[in-house]
Amino acid sequence: MSKVWIFDLDNTLHNATPHIFPHINRSMTAYLQQHLQLDEAAANELRMHYWQRYGATMSGLMRHHGTKPAHFLWHTHQFPELHKMVLREPRLRHVLRALPGKKVVFTNAPLHYAVAVLRLLRIDGLFDEVVAVEQTRFRPKPDVFGFMRILRRHRVTAAQCVMVEDSVENLHAAKRLGMKTVWVSDSTKHPPCVDVKIKDVMQLLRSHRQ
Repeated sequence: MSKVWIFDLDNTLHNATPHIFPHINRSMTAYLQQHLQLDEAAANELRMHYWQRYGATMSGLMRHHGTKPAHFLWHTHQFPELHKMVLREPRLRHVLRALPGKKVVFTNAPLHYAVAVLRLLRIDGLFDEVVAVEQTRFRPKPDVFGFMRILRRHRVTAAQCVMVEDSVENLHAAKRLGMKTVWVSDSTKHPPCVDVKIKDVMQLLRSHRQ
């Protein structure tokens, strides 16, 4: 059976922690301030609460405030200087090309952002599909809706898929479906839902060949 490699985007295919995540967090807090009439501290607290409770701030806003997800995502994912914020690993293209099978990006981010980041990483032509949160009907991971969509579209079983992610919660969902899991993390822990742990995606090819 040919494999289908399913890759998360942020903090999996690139390091979003230094520049991108702080920018998104500030943008989301500002959005909550403006649209819910909150001060900065209250907006930041609510943003974190929804993220911890639902896995995405957007999900809490949709559920409790009737926020339109497309509006929220567009305004919180504006990056006038994205080219200065994306940390590109030049060898990543080689690693991905050497992996046998189909490759899919599966991200909770909006499509316009995912496409822009993949282009800046110079790997945008290597994937059979980019599944962003719009394609999951705004039901972000770890909801299984997006996982099932990928299985149906590519006519594969979960056993044929390898999920590569930095989020244990999302890997847990993939494992429950029957996928192989690769955790991108420098943690010393090894949760039971993790089949393989690597420090960064550059180690993926070596771990695959072992």
